[in-house]
Amino acid sequence: MKASYRWLRSLLPTLSATPDEIADRLTGAGLEMEELVPFGAASPHVVVCDVVDVAPHPNRDRLRLVTVDRGGASQTVVCGASNVPAPGEGRVVLAPLGATLPAVGLTIEPRPIGGVESEGMLCSAAELGLGAGDEGILVLSDDAASWRRGGGDGAVPAGTTLAEAVPASHDWVFDIGVTPNRPDALGHVGLARELATLFELPFTRSGDADREEREENASSEPVAARASVVIEAPERCPRYAAAVIDGVTVGASPLWLRLRLEALGVRSINNVVDVTNYLLLLHGHPTHAFDYDRVPGGKVVVRLAREGEQLETIDRVTRTLSPDDLLITDGTRPIALAGVMGGADSEIGAQSRSVLFEVAYFSPRGIRRSARRHGLHSEASHRFERGVDPSGVARVVSDGVSLLAEVAGGTAVPGVVVAGPGVAPAPEVRLRAAKLAGVLGLAIPLNRAAAILERLGFEVRRDDGDGADEALLVRVPPHRPDCRREEDLIEEVMRVHGIEHVPRTHRALTLRAGRSEPSIRDRARHVAAGVGLDEALAYSFVAPDALSALGVPPPAVVLQHPLTEERSVMRTSLLPGLLEAARYAERRGVDDVRLFSVGPTFLARERSLAGTHHPAHAPEGEDAWLPHEHLELAAVLSGTRREGVGRAPLDVYDLKGVAMEIAARLSGARVEVALLEERTSVPYLHPRGAGSVTLVDGDERPANEAVVVGHLGPLHPDVMDALGLSREVFVLVLDLEAIGERGQKLPRYRPIPVLPAATRDLALIVPAPVPAADVASVMQRAGGDHCEAVELFDLYEGPGVPAGHRSLAYHLRFRDPLSATDPERAHTLTDKEVDALTRNVVAAVKQQLGATVRGG
Repeated sequence: MKASYRWLRSLLPTLSATPDEIADRLTGAGLEMEELVPFGAASPHVVVCDVVDVAPHPNRDRLRLVTVDRGGASQTVVCGASNVPAPGEGRVVLAPLGATLPAVGLTIEPRPIGGVESEGMLCSAAELGLGAGDEGILVLSDDAASWRRGGGDGAVPAGTTLAEAVPASHDWVFDIGVTPNRPDALGHVGLARELATLFELPFTRSGDADREEREENASSEPVAARASVVIEAPERCPRYAAAVIDGVTVGASPLWLRLRLEALGVRSINNVVDVTNYLLLLHGHPTHAFDYDRVPGGKVVVRLAREGEQLETIDRVTRTLSPDDLLITDGTRPIALAGVMGGADSEIGAQSRSVLFEVAYFSPRGIRRSARRHGLHSEASHRFERGVDPSGVARVVSDGVSLLAEVAGGTAVPGVVVAGPGVAPAPEVRLRAAKLAGVLGLAIPLNRAAAILERLGFEVRRDDGDGADEALLVRVPPHRPDCRREEDLIEEVMRVHGIEHVPRTHRALTLRAGRSEPSIRDRARHVAAGVGLDEALAYSFVAPDALSALGVPPPAVVLQHPLTEERSVMRTSLLPGLLEAARYAERRGVDDVRLFSVGPTFLARERSLAGTHHPAHAPEGEDAWLPHEHLELAAVLSGTRREGVGRAPLDVYDLKGVAMEIAARLSGARVEVALLEERTSVPYLHPRGAGSVTLVDGDERPANEAVVVGHLGPLHPDVMDALGLSREVFVLVLDLEAIGERGQKLPRYRPIPVLPAATRDLALIVPAPVPAADVASVMQRAGGDHCEAVELFDLYEGPGVPAGHRSLAYHLRFRDPLSATDPERAHTLTDKEVDALTRNVVAAVKQQLGATVRGG
């Protein structure tokens, strides 16, 4: 919301604070000031002049010599503008020698132009920092009241600074970050009320304080004979008011009005449309002006759209409407999408002579749905969907009719047509002194709280009650739809009272026992961070194309009115968010990416991304459609790893190590990762290098029952192309629910063995397709409880090894299993016992995998 310092001062004449002081006070009260910028910075340094003479330049065909009177002193200026007025037909703005024009970064210096020295420069609106303006220099009409506003007879002597002659030309503009719960702050009246409260100043709102008092022209024809309103959807439009103004002349707005809009970033269109924009910025309440002659008989019917009905809006786009859209019609055809945008067939044009002026209150939810459905976010919808003041309709109509008659020369038809049941008043809210002190942690007298609320527009009275607790009964005003609970009132009191008045206290710390079993989600985040990954918090909403590109299950939840197409369905995989982050990093030159995310995916019931089957009990009744929220961990790796003094590209074995470490720490079980050389059931993985993560043993299932808990591997090239990735990416997905159900809840302590271990190194010739992990698994089982560990330490392919085979060397460690649990009964293994165990291992790999001992 952009607001004008000068405009706020006109609404609150007793306000003497500087723009910086206002910015600080509003920010402290919850209306954060994002920017404070000057408007028309050159206005105090340039002057208004009368044109004395206009003569051709002696040496330049397109230039003229303009002599101006700047208040008893004449100056000659070389000017190339085509709209220089003749003497007596308008006034101009002169930047004298030495003046600076910040908008164009120019300081006026004497310099010859075509052999004639110019004693200054006649300025355009753009050069003065007053908006784009028309082509040519700024020309002020002889009617000073049209640009001075509020200046009595409007007499302005030549040589007066522009800032003094045209007050609206010099201003400060606040850019305020208004939160969605404060629709009252989307207009200057609401901001003036806020400032009056913060600075403890009197505030009354009976109209725009800087509007000149005048007698309005009136017609003898009553408005009921000229206009009618029928509301067929009262729940969507509780109040609608219409007025008629005849005899308007559509043209340029007076200078004060154009400048007021330009200062706030609103382009001037014509005097009628400018009035509607002015009222929106003044009250925060949108209005609309229809060409009366294009609305037959002035008949207005407010209804819901019919299936397939169309409307061409003023942006010249024909839109197909939904039965949920609220329309303003002439009884036959739509003339506006209510609360969002007007129709092209009834907009004000140069030939318009009568205006049907609309002020209404629309249900916020309906406007929000229509605006999002059609991708139309207008200044009107921005305010209606947050909630305008329903009680302000009559006041806005009055101000609008008066202003239209003033700036467009029209005649108001007496009366206003009003329809609709109106909006029920807000209930009273009880504010207790004990609750106020308990929430804030400090005592604010109830009288102080009442005074704050009253200045904000609340109606306050004492609650006599039973006398057990001091309290106030507070009636919430219509302009504050965000205040409905006692806590809301406490917030209002505190933000005005000032957060800086809250005393600093140090609370005593109470030590409590921690949870004995942290959740699998918390443990997964801790473990993933411990292996060197960075956590990424991704949106639960993703683009359907991203899920389709990965080949994961289709979305089970589709948003009816998404903010964007990229956030229109709930994820069935954590990968889209992580891959989006990887693409973002790649495009910004970040070489190494190691990200993980832990969270739910939203799947059709009895499905999980890692391939396990988890039947979920479907809820009954109205919640039966809800998807299953399946907890998973996903990680993406890309870039390089450090090797000595250099760097080498990451490969799937780096990911394998990460996967095994995470799964082992979370499950407490032995983990195997089998890298496959054939296409897996996971479509987003490359057919070579993809693999599965398996829990081989654990406490909660039969021995030797393997459970697949995840998949990993390089991303498929087709998926990379679809998602815009050019650098190889490795991905991992772990099913945390499967790990949590089948693994140990917490790592278990094992005593340190008291007896030494015996070790053997074994080199095997193994067929190349056999995974090294499968060899280790067979050896581990063959060694039984005495085989404590099997570790691969060498892989060789080349001379000395038969074709189609490779050499795998393992380090085996044997120890009596009772060494840690029952040392009294344990013994140190003899060489004979270790040799026997080793022979068992060799026999097992030979029989099951076709392996032989190298050199044996």
